Amino acid sequence: MPPPLRFLVVLSLLLGAARARAAEASRVIPLWPGGAPGFEALKDEPEVPVQWGVSHINNPSLTLFLPTAGAGSGAAVVIVPGGGHRFLNITSEGTALGAWLAERGVAAFVLKYRLAKDQTVEHSPYRIDVEEMQDTRRAVRMVRAHAADWGVDPARIGILGFSAGGRLAARLCMAPDPGDPKAQDPVDRQGTACAFQVLVYPGEPDEIVPTKDSPPAFLVAGFDDDLADGLIRTSLKFKRAGVPVELHVYAGVGHAFNFRTDDQRPVGSWGERMLDWIKYEGFLGAPSRRIAGEKP
Repeated sequence: MPPPLRFLVVLSLLLGAARARAAEASRVIPLWPGGAPGFEALKDEPEVPVQWGVSHINNPSLTLFLPTAGAGSGAAVVIVPGGGHRFLNITSEGTALGAWLAERGVAAFVLKYRLAKDQTVEHSPYRIDVEEMQDTRRAVRMVRAHAADWGVDPARIGILGFSAGGRLAARLCMAPDPGDPKAQDPVDRQGTACAFQVLVYPGEPDEIVPTKDSPPAFLVAGFDDDLADGLIRTSLKFKRAGVPVELHVYAGVGHAFNFRTDDQRPVGSWGERMLDWIKYEGFLGAPSRRIAGEKP
């Protein structure tokens, strides 16, 4: 085979492998293959693109962003986008962060959950405390159930939520459940406890009541956001409960600064600070004592 042709063949194979890895890294997995329980008839209704993201979600799912083979740390993050329960800011509070984490060895799973205040319908059939929380719990269970397939350490699964999604993430961490060992569905046998939580300008921060058993928390807000006051108070609750906590409040910043690598302000590096914290707390590399629930 002539050298130029050989080069083209090799290049084609490399590009094909890269495309295969990309497809693998961004697979979409429905939380329930047959549709959400009680709402199976709605699962094939199409999602509706809106100005800031997507709405009309009736078939909740996870989008997978997996590190390349051999590059994973074993840590994983379930990402819960925000949008006021009306829509999901699925890109800058979801897939952009998921891809960024995967490039740094952290498996990421972006949740599309049903919306209690869906802006595309007059009356949503879903509720925050019921269906939205059901989807959030199911997401963590699914990652844990497929941990071996996806290169994840079941003891190093964290959850990260923005705004309304932060409210859901915090609620899950306040009331984890061990799963049902007798469940017919193997996913439902898994527990929902998370190793760590990242709450980015979470909704209703004063509702967060950590206990001594709560997972370590990384909290982020903008100084000009009204929610910052509650998040500052919440950080002190974590401290009083004896739970490791790190708080970042960025000057001159309001709500919904999202995840943007092109933001030149200090707030633009909050993702790097989060990754530093995850590493410091022992969730990258070998598991730390804290993962087993021990105090330092």
